[in-house]
Amino acid sequence: MNAIKDSVHDYIPVDPVARALLDTPELQRLRHIKQLSTVRLVYPSANHTRFEHSLGVYHLASRALDHLGVDDDRAAHVRAAALLHDIGHGPYGHQTEEVIMRRTGDHHDEIGDLLSSSVAGDVLEQRGLDLERVAGLVRGEGELGQLVSGELDVDRMDYLVRDAHHTGVPYGTIDHGRLVRVLRLREGRLVLAPGNVQTAESMLLARSLMNGVLYRHHVSRIAGAMLDRASERLLDETALEIEEFRRMADHDLLVALCESVPELGRRIERRDLYKRAAWASLWEVPAWVPDLDYEDVRAAERDIADAAGVDAGEVIVDVPSRPTLKESETRVVVDGTIRRLEEASELVGALRNTERAQWRLGVYAPGASTADVRDAAADVLELSD
Repeated sequence: MNAIKDSVHDYIPVDPVARALLDTPELQRLRHIKQLSTVRLVYPSANHTRFEHSLGVYHLASRALDHLGVDDDRAAHVRAAALLHDIGHGPYGHQTEEVIMRRTGDHHDEIGDLLSSSVAGDVLEQRGLDLERVAGLVRGEGELGQLVSGELDVDRMDYLVRDAHHTGVPYGTIDHGRLVRVLRLREGRLVLAPGNVQTAESMLLARSLMNGVLYRHHVSRIAGAMLDRASERLLDETALEIEEFRRMADHDLLVALCESVPELGRRIERRDLYKRAAWASLWEVPAWVPDLDYEDVRAAERDIADAAGVDAGEVIVDVPSRPTLKESETRVVVDGTIRRLEEASELVGALRNTERAQWRLGVYAPGASTADVRDAAADVLELSD
């Protein structure tokens, strides 16, 4: 069995199916999609890719399967799903996900159609693996699908430690070795063995801390919002089709934006980003603001631009979804009973409050326009002083 040297997990043994999948165009494209997309505009060393992350997820899934005692045909399908779980991502990963979903209705983990018309799909079929089973596991279906996409998935375990390693931000450092060892299957659910409430809390805490200092950093959010608007214009104003767009790599999209939407594309390329005109907490906005849909947000942008006397393209309103804590649904065995982590841990309540406290509405504009846009946004969005 071949082994590949990895910066996080050292040597990763690769089985023959994985070896063949790694050479397919679908996985090789992930070499050119950065794991942290616009976060690298904040942390210069965050240049790791979804290719190496996919290898890490494959490795942790393999270890977890060994500890769970799953070594049959099911394990082969899970390993394949773990390696392929990110091939549905578009350029810049999550930063273009909303654009793709608005135009196709597909989430990045819907890879069934892609597998059915790809070299990766051919490789799976040649080795006796069922395409729909693999696609279902990527969507988190079945008890073993939870290992790929669920509250205790190995995807999260890998990206937390990998992102911490490459950015130098230590808060994502979790004991993933223990996590994969204490996974159990009980009543069709993936759970943590008794005595592991603190193990689950550690992952929850790491994710919360990384959200605050890394994933939701305001510079990354501004760049991501600019990328979203620029991508919409690229698709509206050129002959580029959404299916071609979603199969681009990062550099393909940046080149296209610089050519066709230069006022935004060049700014992203040069990190000449818009500034914060407004930055409001959950308690400073009316109750209806977090529930605005995309069309409402675009209408608000136009209203703010009109009131501020600036071009409509110079105002971006960024409304995050309401705070959630998916990991609080993690199941842990306590006193012989399977319980949700939120029932077994007092820390969950504090972290829920932290998530709410970290929520921010952003309104962004070029530096010279921020004062006028700030006043207009306060009026249109009814922001508190």
